[in-house]
Amino acid sequence: MTVQDTARDEFTRQWEQWHAAHERALADPHGFLAVTGLHWLTGEPTRYPDAPGAWSSTEQGIAVHLDEGEELVVDGTAVHGHHRFGILDERASLYAAVGDGSLVEIAKRGGHDILRPRHPDNELRVRFTHTPAYPPDPRWSLTGRYLPFDAPRATTVGAAVEGLQHVYDAPGEVEFDLDGRTHRLTVFNGSGPGTLQALFTDATSGVTTYAANRALSIPAPDSEGRVLVDFNRATNLPCAYTDLATCPLPPAENRLPIPIEAGEKTPHERTTNP
Repeated sequence: MTVQDTARDEFTRQWEQWHAAHERALADPHGFLAVTGLHWLTGEPTRYPDAPGAWSSTEQGIAVHLDEGEELVVDGTAVHGHHRFGILDERASLYAAVGDGSLVEIAKRGGHDILRPRHPDNELRVRFTHTPAYPPDPRWSLTGRYLPFDAPRATTVGAAVEGLQHVYDAPGEVEFDLDGRTHRLTVFNGSGPGTLQALFTDATSGVTTYAANRALSIPAPDSEGRVLVDFNRATNLPCAYTDLATCPLPPAENRLPIPIEAGEKTPHERTTNP
């Protein structure tokens, strides 16, 4: 076996470990595949079939009224009767446990208060097996350049839910070269310190990959602004699996005109249940 073969085998092994961990998180008993409803709260207390209590959105934030015999557990404390969760920040989520093993997610998305119950026995989660993906290929692991803006730019994008918008602060762009052409992606802040995230579509979108979006996590730039742009690790967002998601769409400038034949493909769940 050559040094090149050994390096490629190690590249594949690391990708397989990463993707297996990503799949386990997706299939968590209270992960996004467990969501059974997307309920938009109003000022009128309303009951829903997949969560206890009557829920409302008030000037003091999200509130629930639990009838006798109903209970939620919030931060380890049993809650009965009337309870206020307070005003949530945009993109924030709180979770309350239900005695049957389910959770209720209380959240704010696009300026709206929402409720998303999560049941481990949801059919979408129970039937999940795996997400198809392109075989890992070092060709798609690129060294890019981080180009920070002078100041973060408020960037408004659409959402998987019609009429909803999300606003993110974009700290800069990532530039990379592929097949003799230079491309740029507007990036948002990632989940870890200094990390970045790009939402994008490409010429495979709607063909072999999910039409609306894919996401790419990018490690923090090094001291010279270099970043790893590894499209093998491009992932689907929750809206690729279920309509009960409010995922953001890519900025208009992140529609790559080339096919990125790497990363996750359209989930089986979306191709069989459009």
